[in-house]
This record gives sequence, C-alpha cells and structure tokens, in this order.
Amino acid sequence: MRHDARTDRRGFLRGAGAGMAACTFPAVLTARGRAAAAAPGERIRLGFIGVGRQGTDNLKAFLKRPGVEVVALADVDSKHLAEAAKVVEEAGGRAATFGDYRRLLDDRSIDGVVVCTPDHWHALATTDACVAGKDVYCEKPLSLTVAEGRRMVDVARQAGRVVQTGSQQRSEERFRLACELVRSGKIGKIKEVKVLLPKVNFAGPAVADSTPPPELDYAAWLGPAPERPYNEKRVHYLFRFFWDYSGGQMTNFGAHHLDIAQRALGRDESGPAAIEATATFNKDGWFEVAETSRIVYTYDDGVRLVCLQGEGSGHSVQFEGETGSIGVSRGSIASTPKELIHEPLGEKDVHLQVSKNHHQNWLDCIRSRERPICDLAVGHRSATVCHLGNIAIRTGRKIAWDPKAETIVGDPEAAAMLSRPYRAPWRLPEASSVKARAETPGRA
Repeated sequence: MRHDARTDRRGFLRGAGAGMAACTFPAVLTARGRAAAAAPGERIRLGFIGVGRQGTDNLKAFLKRPGVEVVALADVDSKHLAEAAKVVEEAGGRAATFGDYRRLLDDRSIDGVVVCTPDHWHALATTDACVAGKDVYCEKPLSLTVAEGRRMVDVARQAGRVVQTGSQQRSEERFRLACELVRSGKIGKIKEVKVLLPKVNFAGPAVADSTPPPELDYAAWLGPAPERPYNEKRVHYLFRFFWDYSGGQMTNFGAHHLDIAQRALGRDESGPAAIEATATFNKDGWFEVAETSRIVYTYDDGVRLVCLQGEGSGHSVQFEGETGSIGVSRGSIASTPKELIHEPLGEKDVHLQVSKNHHQNWLDCIRSRERPICDLAVGHRSATVCHLGNIAIRTGRKIAWDPKAETIVGDPEAAAMLSRPYRAPWRLPEASSVKARAETPGRA
C-alpha cells in the first residue's frame, strides 16, 4: 500500500482500523533477525503479504523448503492472519503479524516477501517491497494493468531486486518439454496455438451490499481500487470476477496457459500484434467479467493464437504445426507423431532454463542474484497478453498492439485502458525516485 508522500503515516494507521494500529513487532524477533544478518546465505527470512487461500498454500510450500524461516505475516483479514500464524507455529516457527504490510517491510532483516494479495494490490505490494530492499515472489497475474506491470519491472530493476512471478507451470517438466519441442522445430512451422481456459466459477447468485465483517479491514482491502460499499461476493476468492480488482479467468488461468504459449513461441520479450474477441456475459449481472470468450491473437509472423474460455476440449495448450502437433496440460502431454515426446533433444536443439521447483528456484536466485525462471519482466509480458484480450472484449473492437512501444495503436479509448487511476492517497513509486541498491539480499 504505497501512500502519497504527503500523507501522514500515523494518520493513516489511526484511520485504517484498530487492528492495524495495534500491531507491534516483537523486539526479540527484530534482534534475532539483525544478529542473523551477519551470516548471509545460511537462512532466508521471508515475510508474507496476503495469507488467504493461495497465500496459505504458498506459505505451507515455503515452510517445507530447506533454509527458510517465515518471520512475518500481513493481511487485512484478522482471521486469515490468525490461521496463517497457526500454520507457522505448527511447523515449529513463530511469525510476527500485521494488519498493515508496510510494518512488515520495516523489518530490515527480512530477505524476501511473498505477495499473495488480490490482483489490484500486486503492483503496490511488490514495488514497496523492492524499494524496501526485499526480493519478491508475486503471485500471477503480475499486474492489474499493463502500465502497472511496466512500472513494476522498472522499479525492481532500479532497486536491484530478484522478482519471481508465480506462474509455476514454467517449472513443470511437461510444459518445458512442449516449449522445447516447438522451439526446436519438431512439428515444423507453427500454424496455430489453441489455449483453453475454464468456465467462470462464481458462487451465485448475487447478494446485496452489507456491513463488512469485524475481522476484515475493508478500507484497507480496497486500497487503490474505487470506493464502493462492501459486498461479500466481491472480496476474497470472488474478487477475480470484477474489473476493479482482476480480469476473470483470462488473468486467472490465462496467466498460466498464455504464458506457456508465449514461451513456446519465443515471445517472452514481445507479444501479439493484433487482438480481436467476442464474449458473453452473465445474464443476471452476478459478475462483470466475461462468462465465455473467444480471443484471437495474431503475431507479426502470422501465427494465430486462439484462446477459448468456457468452451472447447483437449489439452490446456495445443500447438499445431505443419508436420505434427503437441498438446500439454497439468499432468499430461501428447504429440503427433506419438514418439516425438519420447525422443531426446539433440545438442543443437533448443534447451530452455530448467527449474524443478518454482519456489526453490526463487530461493536459489535470492542467493545467486540470477534472474528466476519467470522473472517479473516475463510475467509482465504474459499478463499483458491477458490484459489485451480483456480490452478487446470490453471494447468489442480489434486492437492493434505495438509490443516494442507497449501501446495500443490508433484507438485512444482502448489505449486509455492500459492503465487505471488509483484512489487517493495510493500511488506507485517512480523508478527514477528509487535509490539503486547493491544486488545482495535484503539484509541491511
């Protein structure tokens, strides 16, 4: 939650609710962390921002990794916070808890931060952590808008931080093999890629606005999003089906499967040139995002990527080439001819970066200062593909995209949707204002 420099910090804490203002950081933990700072590389101390459903899953996964100590947790829902603290205790640790994640970032002994907030908080939490000298693991989709993603990359680079996007399929062997086979020309020139996304899993029907529950600091949950009354079916998991906070299954699963398509096409630093879409919406208005959609992305070499949400069957990502095909999903891979996926790649074939565990890859890169397998610049480009699909859906027009300039060409209204205003007093830091840090972990 980056706040305007003109906003008094103590005033914010007074206004954000007693749960935030009452949080204190145990002196013994701070002292222990500072003592450990003299021995870099022995243990990596992590803080978690957002410990709901996905946050707790990531918390449990990181607690199993060797050399990791979870020392702090932050969430605007006190129930989530208490449940996550119990998970840490059951694993034999102890974590300080905060309602305001900026208090967590004040601990100079924390090396890395895991961001699992709703999407509309990703950019603020990640850039604030980078400015504070922390490396970051940020859940997908990396951003809520294209402009946010670019700012995240610029700030992280200026601050010298290692940032992993939580698109864990990059670290799964079957997806890597499919990309290597495509990149090595094993099915000839690619004619078309098909990506299948699941149906919207909104828990209907809609309900009336109401008073927020006592455990949730709703003003803090909203943060930079537009102010509106609390509704129990717009928060927590269901936030992803409203434009103020997310982009539906396009950014939920699209951030996974379109990421694999981008990798296989060698477009990690680029993207499509044109996007057009059709979609259907919930007839009762339970949610805002598309219920079903068909999006066609065309790249500058003529390759078509057809993304179907809520319809179609087969593998999650399917590549059709002139001499064969490859389909890959979580847990399965198939090819035509069948033996293709069983033949070892040769020395001259494309061999992509290998990661056997997405969480461990980030931890290894915190120590080595290398870029992780899904560096935030990659996550930004993959999220951009998702955002462009949603812009085409919302405008109902064909979009012309310049991936080098990262702008929509010839359509000012659509181009304006590449960013969104933040509700005062929140704002992202400018990369130019970030003091460059040495590329070492966050120990001060």
